[in-house]
Amino acid sequence: MKRIIVAIMVIFLAFSFWGCSSSSTEKPIVQKENKVTEISNAIEENEPIAAETKEPEPEIAEISFEELIVVDNDECAITITEIDPDNLWGYTVKVKLENRSADKTYMFSVQSASVNGVQSDPLFATEVAPGKKSNNDICFLDDSLKDIGIQEITDIEITFKVYDSNDWTADAVALETVHIYPIGEEKATVFKRESQPSDTVLFDDANVSVIIIGYTDDPIWGYSVNLYLVNKTDIPLMYAVEEVSVNGYMADPFWAKEVQPGKVAFATMSWSDTTFEENDITQVEEIEMLFNVYDSNDWMADKLINETVTLKP
Repeated sequence: MKRIIVAIMVIFLAFSFWGCSSSSTEKPIVQKENKVTEISNAIEENEPIAAETKEPEPEIAEISFEELIVVDNDECAITITEIDPDNLWGYTVKVKLENRSADKTYMFSVQSASVNGVQSDPLFATEVAPGKKSNNDICFLDDSLKDIGIQEITDIEITFKVYDSNDWTADAVALETVHIYPIGEEKATVFKRESQPSDTVLFDDANVSVIIIGYTDDPIWGYSVNLYLVNKTDIPLMYAVEEVSVNGYMADPFWAKEVQPGKVAFATMSWSDTTFEENDITQVEEIEMLFNVYDSNDWMADKLINETVTLKP
C-alpha cells in the first residue's frame, strides 16, 4: 500500500512541477526532482516530510516617537506630529504647518534632507495662506533606500525653510535643521558603503570622494553614469561637469549635484537617446569631461576639484 501511495504522490508532484517550470531554467527543475525523491524516501521510511524554510526577514525595531516642535516664532510654526513607515507613498514624516502672518502667503519647504547620512530629496514644498494651518506628508522612497542597503531608518535630518511666496529675495522667516530618531537617538546609525571591485575612483582626498559605481542603458532614461559622492567638509559642495564629450562628440548631460556638509549622495549623470542618435552613437566607448567641485555658496572661491577625466565604460 505504501508503494502505491508513493507512486501516486510522485506522479502528482511531477505533473505539478512540470506545470510550474515551463519558464524556468534547468537548475530549478533538478531541484524540484530532488524534492520529489526526498518526499518519496520520507514516505518509504515512514518519516515526517521536512517543510521548506525561508530566510527570516530582518527585524525592524518598533517606532517610538513623540510630537516634536521644530519652529515656533511670530511668523510661523512647524510641528512633526507622527512617523508613518507604511504609507503608500513611502516612509512618511507627518507635519503640521502654521502661517501666523496676517497678510503674507508663506512657502514651507524642505531645503535639504538625509536618511542615515545619505542625502535624500523628498521634493517637499507647499504654500499656506495667511492665518491658516495645513497638515502635510514628507515622503521618502522606501525602495530607493533599500536599493542602496538601508533596511532600517534610524536618523532623518531635515532642514526646513519658510519664506514669502511672493518675494523670493526677502529673508527666510524660518530656517531650521532638525534630527528625527524614529527608534531612539541611541540607536542611530550612519550609512557606510562597501567598496566594490567594479568601482572607478576618480577623486579621493581630504575634502571629497567621487566614485563611478556603474553604467546603465535604460530605454526610458537613456545612458547613465552612476556616481557615489562624499562631502567630507563642513560646507555644502557643488559637484558639476562641463566640456563633456562622448566618443569625441560634444554631449552635455547638464549635470550638477549639491551635497550637504558631511553627507554622501548617490547621483546619476544621464544622456537622452536623442542626444546619442543625433551623434550616431550606438555604443559608448569614451566619455571625457571637466569635473568641478566647489563651495556652492561661494562661486568665486577656489575650486576643490578642477580636472579633466576620461572614462572607458
